[in-house]
Amino acid sequence: MFSRYQKADSARTRKPAPKAPEKASDVGKSANPVENLAQAIEAKKEPTRLRKAAPKSAAQPVASDKDRKRKERLQEIKLELHRELLENLNLSALESASEKDLRGEIQEITSETLQLRGIVLNREERSQLNQELFDEVTGLGPLETLLKDETVSDILVNGPQQIFVEREGKLQVSDITFKDEKHLMRIIDKIVSAVGRRVDESNPYVDARLADGSRFNAMVPPIAIDGSLVSIRKFKKDKLAIDDLVQFGAFTEEMAAYLQAAVATRLNIIVSGGTGSGKTTTLNALSSFIDNSERILTIEDTAELQLQQIHVGRMETRPPNVEGKGEVTPRDCIKNALRMRPDRIIVGETRGEEVIDMLQAMNTGHDGSMTTIHANNARDGISRLENMIAMAGIEMPLKAVRSQISGAVNLIVQASRLQDGSRRMVSITEITGMEGDVISMQEVFRYQRTGLTPDNKIIGHFTASGVRSHFAERFRMWGYDLPPSIYEPTVG
Repeated sequence: MFSRYQKADSARTRKPAPKAPEKASDVGKSANPVENLAQAIEAKKEPTRLRKAAPKSAAQPVASDKDRKRKERLQEIKLELHRELLENLNLSALESASEKDLRGEIQEITSETLQLRGIVLNREERSQLNQELFDEVTGLGPLETLLKDETVSDILVNGPQQIFVEREGKLQVSDITFKDEKHLMRIIDKIVSAVGRRVDESNPYVDARLADGSRFNAMVPPIAIDGSLVSIRKFKKDKLAIDDLVQFGAFTEEMAAYLQAAVATRLNIIVSGGTGSGKTTTLNALSSFIDNSERILTIEDTAELQLQQIHVGRMETRPPNVEGKGEVTPRDCIKNALRMRPDRIIVGETRGEEVIDMLQAMNTGHDGSMTTIHANNARDGISRLENMIAMAGIEMPLKAVRSQISGAVNLIVQASRLQDGSRRMVSITEITGMEGDVISMQEVFRYQRTGLTPDNKIIGHFTASGVRSHFAERFRMWGYDLPPSIYEPTVG
């Protein structure tokens, strides 16, 4: 076996499989039924003032001892096969090997190992074992299964033995693990080396992009104390359109009509929100209203935007190399973008001194530009912009800073991830100018929360504030005469 791909100096020595530690069985606790009845009667006497906790999910049946031992044994075999493959395969020769040949070699070593140990597997178990070994050699090992799972939106690794996944806005513990820290580090090195970056003790953190566009971030020991920390924000192949977001309940059709008018009439828009609140998804959806005749330039740290227009120029920043040279910052990209005749500039996220150039672009003929920032609400978003200008080291009077912001930004769209995992566009706020030293703002739409269901689902509805848009005349002149009824408050 591996005659074509085996290392010339490798010795096929089999090591005894490590013995899995035995698990202590749970010890049940006895209870007196008479005492339980008395306690129940006492509890009914006092009215319950606190909301009841969400009902716990039903306990899963415990696998039989025989099935558990079989699963542990298969795990041992898989780990040993992983080790033998890495020790004996000539990885450089695999680059020219076909997938069919490699799968054939893996199936041969699997069959021999199982035969030597007298283990009989059914077709499904054998196929799963061969697939896991193939992923280990050619892919990202245990992460391959999660990356292929369409229901998983985020993968969070806290050391080799603890992997969390996010499904429908809720974190869940995965049963997939790495063998040890060395195994996890090998997968991290495989990812970052593919994009020309490195991570080690001297450079313990890295931000990269997977082949499918998923966003990857890792931090390794000694900075990560209990094992390497990895987060993967999966890249969605199917871009969510405005109609999809309306159907999912992210906002209403009236809000969508207003946003279409705002984008089409070239208002400068900031999408504000916390981590995982859907800022990039919202920015993607808003960009669908841009006309194909316009030239758009995008600037991102990690390319995530999926614009569908014909004329789009994409730029990505670059971190410094090992010698601390070669860095390309968002500010460098924005400065160069201004010389490239853009109609609109879209910055994936504004978080530093590039805010100066972004505001200047919005103020100097590049109307319709958009960006995202981290903030809890519209007013905090303005404060964040002021702080970023101060962090850039530019000394300006506060009134001048606020005048610059009010002249550049027209609309702040607030996206939030609520406690039940749902994502909503909780506020659309217009910036109407200056009143003395304060930036004046008016909220046009908002999400009104009204309660909570017993299973912790948020009850609420979208409503207009009753205030007519400050840009209503602009909309009308551009051909978007919105009916006054969309500004009328609704009762849920």
